[in-house]
Amino acid sequence: MKSIYFDNGATSFPKAPGVSDAMCKYINEIGSSVNRGIYDKSLQAERIILDTREMLCDLFNFDKTDNVVFTKNVTESINVILKGFLKKDSHVIVTSMEHNAVMRPLNSLQDIGVSYTCISSDQDGNLNYDELESSIQENTKLIFTIHSSNVSGTINDINRIGQIAKDNNIFFAVDAAQTAGIIDIDMKSSNIDALCFTGHKGLLGPQGMGGFLISDDFNKEITPFIEGGTGSKSDLEIQPMNMPDKFESGTPNVVGIYGLHASLQYLKETGIENIHKKEIDLVEYLLEKIEIFEDEIRVIAKNNKNRTGVVSLDFKNQDNATISYVLSSKYQISNRVGMHCAPSAHKTFGTFPQGSVRVSFSYFNTFEEVDVLINALSEILKS
Repeated sequence: MKSIYFDNGATSFPKAPGVSDAMCKYINEIGSSVNRGIYDKSLQAERIILDTREMLCDLFNFDKTDNVVFTKNVTESINVILKGFLKKDSHVIVTSMEHNAVMRPLNSLQDIGVSYTCISSDQDGNLNYDELESSIQENTKLIFTIHSSNVSGTINDINRIGQIAKDNNIFFAVDAAQTAGIIDIDMKSSNIDALCFTGHKGLLGPQGMGGFLISDDFNKEITPFIEGGTGSKSDLEIQPMNMPDKFESGTPNVVGIYGLHASLQYLKETGIENIHKKEIDLVEYLLEKIEIFEDEIRVIAKNNKNRTGVVSLDFKNQDNATISYVLSSKYQISNRVGMHCAPSAHKTFGTFPQGSVRVSFSYFNTFEEVDVLINALSEILKS
């Protein structure tokens, strides 16, 4: 039986064509560190890194290459922003769809006097924008929102949120873990001060590769919490404040950047609008087919049309974890069950604490694979 991969919301598979070749090329032919040598191989690697920063600027309509910072994942990027910026008595606005990558650092920061307000969403995951605006306080320093829920797939209107932030002179940061490489993001038109991304999901690159893009004004307000060697200003025993060295201490994940470089090239050639259309076509096909199980399965945010390729299912009469296990063990369908690291979202949808069975598509999935899932569910529910 052919295995089917429906867990792209966690990490994409397969990766973009060319990713593994690029990474192997670096390991087998280059192998050098960067910013620490003037020999040819080091300079070759530095060129790829600069190209990758430029490609990310192009993807997100951002014009400051030096302000593209590489981290190991979006979680590290979010921690850099939150813990480097927020101080005692700072207030933050977030949403009920946030991932623990945002909520855990925020709850930790309450120990130093940081507070936050969590804006509610409806049963389709749509944010209450009026509530967001009315929640702004005199000490509100930051609005930090997920772009798309990893539970429902609902996409937040970051243009609207960014305008609210701008009108109130508040910094705006976005968690684009679920949308980078899938949904068009324009940092300028959305007034985004910091965009946090990860390479291993919609960007179709390797794990261990993430980063953020940050405006000059926001950057000035953030203190780095990782300090060390940068290959620059090595005569100083204090952290350099020039970008991107300010946030990039230690040897970078060059092999990961080579992989990301290849995946970004693939995205440019393929077109993210084509990728998103394919994923939505798969979602609509699944939602149509799954209607035959409406007495047995609740589809989270079923009526939401503005979404990514994520669909969460809650089985009314059977244990979600058992369904997930049978799909994986008997039918070789990779899926995800549980909280998806977003308990607040599950509380919103009424699926806490059981969570949901999530299937999440990529550009490489097929309608035939969805048919296999539907047939598997039919057999499971009849047994």
